[in-house]
Amino acid sequence: MEYKEFGTWLQAELGCKAQKLSVDAGLTCPNRDGTLGRGGCTFCDNRTFNPAYCRQGGSITDQLEAGKRFFSRKYPTMKYLAYFQSYSNSYGTLSHLKELYEEALRVPDVVGLVIGTRPDCMPDALLEYLEELNRRTFLLVEYGVESANEETLVRVNRGHTFAQARECIIRTAQRGIRVGVHMILGFPWETRSELIRQAQLIASLPITTLKLHQLQVIRGTQLAREYELHPWPLPTAEEYVDLVLEYISHLPPSLVLERFVSQSPPEYVIAPRWGLKNHEFSALVKKAIQKRSTQLGQ
Repeated sequence: MEYKEFGTWLQAELGCKAQKLSVDAGLTCPNRDGTLGRGGCTFCDNRTFNPAYCRQGGSITDQLEAGKRFFSRKYPTMKYLAYFQSYSNSYGTLSHLKELYEEALRVPDVVGLVIGTRPDCMPDALLEYLEELNRRTFLLVEYGVESANEETLVRVNRGHTFAQARECIIRTAQRGIRVGVHMILGFPWETRSELIRQAQLIASLPITTLKLHQLQVIRGTQLAREYELHPWPLPTAEEYVDLVLEYISHLPPSLVLERFVSQSPPEYVIAPRWGLKNHEFSALVKKAIQKRSTQLGQ
C-alpha cells in the first residue's frame, strides 16, 4: 500500500517548493451568523489553527508578508500559497471575495491560492470566476465535508448535507478546478464500518487532495461540554494509525493525502493528547504501511 504525498505532488504541480501561508480574511460561516444557525460547528475553535500573525489583524498583504518573514529566515528561496483558512472563505459578495483573492496574488512570491470553505457556500457566479482564476494561477479549493453521515452533520451543527457536498464537489471539478476535502475520523457514534463506507464514498468523488483529522475535543467548544458531561473513549495513537491504514486502503492511489491528523496547540486540547506532530504521525503511518507490506510479502 502506497499513497501520494502532498509535498511531492505540490512541487511537481508548481515546479518549485511552496509553503502554505494562512490568512484570516475576516469572514464568517452561515452556521455562525444566523443564516443557518448560531455557534458554528460544535467541534470548532478557529484559534487552534490560526497562526499568531493572523490573529494580529492587518490586511491580507500584511498577514502574508508576516508569514513570509517567519519562513524566509530558514527557507530564503521558498514560494508561497495564500491559504484562506479561517471560517468560510467563499461566503461573501463576489466583489469582496475577488478583492481578497487578487490582493493575495499581488504579494511577491505568492504563486497561488488555497481556499478553504464549505460546500454550501459556492455559488455558480463565484465558480465561474474561480474557473478563470484557475487558468492563470495555481488554485486548490478545499471543502470541509467532515462526515458522510447525515446524522453526524446535524449533530455537529454543520448546516449542510453530504448530498450538498457531493454535488458541490462535482460542480467544482467539472470546471477543471482542483478539489480538496477534509474529513474527521472519530465521532463516537460512527462505527468503523461506517467510516469504511465513508472512505468508499470519498473514493468515488472527483477530488485531488484529502485531509484526515482525528476528532479532537477542544476547550470551550460545545463538543467539550458534551464530553465533560458524558465522556466517551477516544482511540490511542496506535489505534488511530490502524484505522487510517484501513481507511486509505479504500482510496485510489492517485489521490493526494495531505495529512492524517490535526495538530492543535496543546493548551486547547482536552483529548486525545498524543503529543505527536504531523510529521511524526506520518512517520508512524509509513512505518505501519511498510510493516503490513512486509507481512503480506509485497
